[in-house]
Amino acid sequence: MINTFIGDLGHASIIVAFVAAIVAALAYFMAAQGKPLGETDINWRNLGRGAFYVHTIAVFSIIFSLFNIIYNHRYEYYYAWSHSSNYLPTHFMISCFWEGQEGSFLLWIFWHTLLGLAIIWFNKKWEAPTMAVFAFVQLFLTSMILGVVIGDLKIGSSPFILLRDFMTDAPVFKLNPNFIPKDGTGLNPLLQNYWMVIHPPTLFLGFAITLVPFAFAIAGLWKKDYITWIKPALPWACSGV
Repeated sequence: MINTFIGDLGHASIIVAFVAAIVAALAYFMAAQGKPLGETDINWRNLGRGAFYVHTIAVFSIIFSLFNIIYNHRYEYYYAWSHSSNYLPTHFMISCFWEGQEGSFLLWIFWHTLLGLAIIWFNKKWEAPTMAVFAFVQLFLTSMILGVVIGDLKIGSSPFILLRDFMTDAPVFKLNPNFIPKDGTGLNPLLQNYWMVIHPPTLFLGFAITLVPFAFAIAGLWKKDYITWIKPALPWACSGV
């Protein structure tokens, strides 16, 4: 029997994460706009903070939903069918998560949420202008997994699309719309390596960390503070390398 609940949960979480990123970006922009560095509009800042927290929770919900699909061999979903199989050990199932483009984007988004929380908690002087940049980037990345069609325009590609909706012309689904394959196509052999379990998360963490000094640099230009942004950004730049 096709389980649509977990896919609906994942897709709803993507929409929530996308909308929350929009709200966070706008709120943090308004909090910092027209204010000297270190001063913010508290109401807008609190709204931005709350929206980013909601965004973070939604991202964790997306991750839970996608891993549930992979781990429980829900081959009614295209992502699980095309990237995993019955006989993969658990550590390689983790690799299945980021084998696809959607999973790679999600891994990138995940690291950004943690880094954004670190800025909120430990860099309060720079919070509003840097988090405006962070939330805008999250808005863009989340759109890559949105999978929404507006007219002739498709925005992103959802990891929660059903196999029957992806292979609309397959004869088997015309005979039985609820057909579920017994096994998936499996993980790319190049990724069936212990090092590939840790390499992509480490690599994407490095990618994600580069956003931090970039956000500080944009904030410094925005606030016409061309020197002091370097000190809080430098440790992040070094750790990203």
